[in-house]
Amino acid sequence: MKLLAPSPGWTASADVIVVGSGVAGLTTALQIRTFGLSVLLVTKASVDEGSTKWAQGGIAAALGPGDTPGQHEKDTLVAGAGLCDIEAVKVLVTEGPEAVRKLIARGAVFDKEATGEIALTREGGHLRNRILHAGGDATGAEVSRALLAAVHDDPEIEVVEQALVLDALKNSAGAVCGVTLHVIGAGTRDGVGQAMARAVVLATGGLGQVFAQTTNPSVSTGDGVALALRAGAYVSDVEFIQFHPTVLWLGDDSQGQQPLISEAVRGEGAYLVDDAGLRFMLGVHELAELAPRDVVAKAIMRHMNETGAHHVWLDVRHIDGFVERFPTIYASCLAHGIDPLKDLIPVAPASHYASGGVRVDLNGHTSVSGLYACGETACSGVHGANRLASNSLLEGLVFSARIAADIAANTPDFTEPIFIDEPTFLLDPTIRKKLQASMSRGAGVLRSRDSLTRTESDLIEIGKQSSDQPCVEAWETTNLFQLAQAIVRSALVREETRGSHWREDFPEKLSTWSKRISQHMDKSGNWETTFQEVTKQ
Repeated sequence: MKLLAPSPGWTASADVIVVGSGVAGLTTALQIRTFGLSVLLVTKASVDEGSTKWAQGGIAAALGPGDTPGQHEKDTLVAGAGLCDIEAVKVLVTEGPEAVRKLIARGAVFDKEATGEIALTREGGHLRNRILHAGGDATGAEVSRALLAAVHDDPEIEVVEQALVLDALKNSAGAVCGVTLHVIGAGTRDGVGQAMARAVVLATGGLGQVFAQTTNPSVSTGDGVALALRAGAYVSDVEFIQFHPTVLWLGDDSQGQQPLISEAVRGEGAYLVDDAGLRFMLGVHELAELAPRDVVAKAIMRHMNETGAHHVWLDVRHIDGFVERFPTIYASCLAHGIDPLKDLIPVAPASHYASGGVRVDLNGHTSVSGLYACGETACSGVHGANRLASNSLLEGLVFSARIAADIAANTPDFTEPIFIDEPTFLLDPTIRKKLQASMSRGAGVLRSRDSLTRTESDLIEIGKQSSDQPCVEAWETTNLFQLAQAIVRSALVREETRGSHWREDFPEKLSTWSKRISQHMDKSGNWETTFQEVTKQ
């Protein structure tokens, strides 16, 4: 199955195509260049508009005195609630420190203590101070700046901006040998074209726009995951959508990207309170406000449901140096009429991070030859049922290096794509808001068979509203629809509560569900569900 699109009108080529310009995509491109291979870097908007620059918290790595990869591994496994791939976690935590050092060597500047040592803070789920940050709460922006500077300095990395990737191209052996893409705007490449390569790396980020409220930017429509699905790759753990517990509440009718209030704020001592001023997290978890994100988000939603409140409050008024530590958050609050030094901040959960994605091995291989995935697009298994705070940027750094080394060691020759008749699919873009509202209502923070079944029924009706007018909005909406199908299917199958998947009708974690759910779609659009037992932890 492919998206309905015009035939390609132009062709480009490079040794490797990297789709996405966040930490995963930029680092992959730079690492591939160390092996002398040329890179075509495709990005949907401008190169700095992905999720990376919005990351406020930081990067987790065992760099502090007394900290070890083993301790980082333990905290990651606890957060992952029994579904982490242990070997992938070991790779993450042991190769993480060197990956961070390499990032610093590429020019990233992190905040330092008065002694000159890198300042390390703590976030939810970490039992050690191991979070590096930059500009207080602007870590992602600094990481993006440093990597983009390195990319722009390399003439063998060609950047194609304003380009939406559509579908994979395959050769006669069924291996991916390129992609089709649509370039928006004027220039020598305008409209739909094809880019050819020896290997394709998907690093398109998340899929937060499948929900009505999200911390993700507007470009986060899961294009890479949807492409991989249509190419026949397996996606795994897609039911595990992490909802950030503290997102600035802008009103019940707010849509799209919402301002994030970083977990690091709670790491510095902020309190969650209700309308009566009660710190309700004290009776929920031993770490109170610093409990793992899934625990905090669920507690907030339940408290809101019980009290009828539309949000809860974050109290930062007692934190010394708040403005200096969190300048971005302070400015964001002021822009919305809230002075954190005097006022309580209204917050509520919103979709934030997809722990699942395209299933890959330790070198980023998908189940389709020639196709790799990295970062939030991928399911490497390091996050399990719930990502540990600040492991996301680290995952992009670590696995991008492994992907580059694997491609360099196993680079195939260029091959020509074959074009076969496949069903095409395209939905009317006007159904997007209905899709997002249904997903938030029935497949959001708190789920049940009834809520998920209603959403599944909604999707069946939504899927009937086809379009014969290809455009960016229609392609994005179709991607969101196919990802919504995968999420709801997996959420219905998993009859338990684990990590960031919460079934109100199955409130316990069950040992019988210590297995990974994978979804696969054939050429005709038919779905298949498979299971993989996870090593006991």
